[in-house]
Amino acid sequence: MSTTTKRGRFGIRAAIFTSVLLATLGAAQASAESLAIYAGKMFDSESGEILENRTIHVVDGRIESVQKGFAKRDREKLVDLRGYTVLPGLMDMHTHLVTEFGPRTYVERFTWNPADYALRGVDTAHRTLMAGFTTVRDLGDTGNVTVSLREAIGNGTVDGPRIFTSGKSIATTGGHADPTNGYRIDLMGQPGPVEGVVNGVASAREAVRQRYKDGADLIKITATGGVLSVAKSGQNPQFMKDELEAIVSTAKDYGFTVAVHAHGKEGMERAIRAGVDSIEHGTYMDGETIELMRRHGTWYVPTLLAGDWVTEKSRVEGFFPEIVRTKAATIGPLIRDTFAEAYRRGVKIAFGTDSGVSRHGDNAQEFALMVAAGMTPADALRSATWNAAELLQVQDQLGSISAGKHADIIAVAGDPLQDITQLERVRFIMKGGKIYKRPAAPRKATAGQ
Repeated sequence: MSTTTKRGRFGIRAAIFTSVLLATLGAAQASAESLAIYAGKMFDSESGEILENRTIHVVDGRIESVQKGFAKRDREKLVDLRGYTVLPGLMDMHTHLVTEFGPRTYVERFTWNPADYALRGVDTAHRTLMAGFTTVRDLGDTGNVTVSLREAIGNGTVDGPRIFTSGKSIATTGGHADPTNGYRIDLMGQPGPVEGVVNGVASAREAVRQRYKDGADLIKITATGGVLSVAKSGQNPQFMKDELEAIVSTAKDYGFTVAVHAHGKEGMERAIRAGVDSIEHGTYMDGETIELMRRHGTWYVPTLLAGDWVTEKSRVEGFFPEIVRTKAATIGPLIRDTFAEAYRRGVKIAFGTDSGVSRHGDNAQEFALMVAAGMTPADALRSATWNAAELLQVQDQLGSISAGKHADIIAVAGDPLQDITQLERVRFIMKGGKIYKRPAAPRKATAGQ
């Protein structure tokens, strides 16, 4: 066969392939679901204001445009939320999806397999999504279960929020996230970087690289003691300066942000100086710590709900081991006052609950605690939308109802700027253009809409 003939046949095949490809793409575009959402009121997370009478055009899971007034196009399906306040999907920056604390929690680590935690995660992820939280950071799991859960949610196998996970938290020997705390001596062994336990610069770097290998999205370290670990101190510093610097510098090489569990002042300040991205809890921060956070641009994730929860449970006889109960009774009540001062002095705040300590699905109760401590409802909402997206470094994708972003949209019946507890009763939930919850019955538009 001549070269010319071969080229001719190749050209014909290429032409056929191109026409089929174009036809397929055209069919895909034609079949892409287009929605028009009529929003009687819409929270603008960038300005913190409520806008009235908007139409949100959604195409193939993303927001195409937002316009004034109500204007449905011929090809669009209508979602009529004129009687509701529409908001961006909520974002919780501190969860533990495979944990839900109870009297048997300390026994589970001896009796449960990774599959048990995974099955719990499927349930808690669903509850979290149905509470209106379409994105979460998961800050410490067991067996890298949340990496698999993230993938299962992403490919549609199970329902849940978008997950940005740290995998296993990194601690020092005996530190808050040492998984063998409280074990009898013959079971303790010597966990290392693979298990998230480090001692010295080399193992600190190895632990970060292991998280990359595990498929994590970010790094979580426990820079001080904690409340619920079976260990004496809830606030002592647990990393040295060189270890923190090694973790942060290595994390940057892999494109990771670093979230830091911290209660005590000294451990917090070491971590802030090392360049971490966020401080979680922050119970014993003082004026010096606050100014240090402001200078470094460090985010604060307060977790007021966890503080309230551990305080309440510390009063229940036998609920916690005594070594834990004492810490819970002391540290828990302090977090609200710390938050109030940090907010007053202008620290950047992102919403986080530590759900998994408290019940998953109750995440929105954090809003009322924030407002009771002095935060405006608008700022509380921004902390769980605009600010959270900035902390995650995904403001081009999430955090507001804006053109080009994922169509993560929720709605409540009233005005959350007047009654923040409306967020505990979410009536409509959409994630990536897929509707997971609709109002039970249509509501008539209120006056002015």
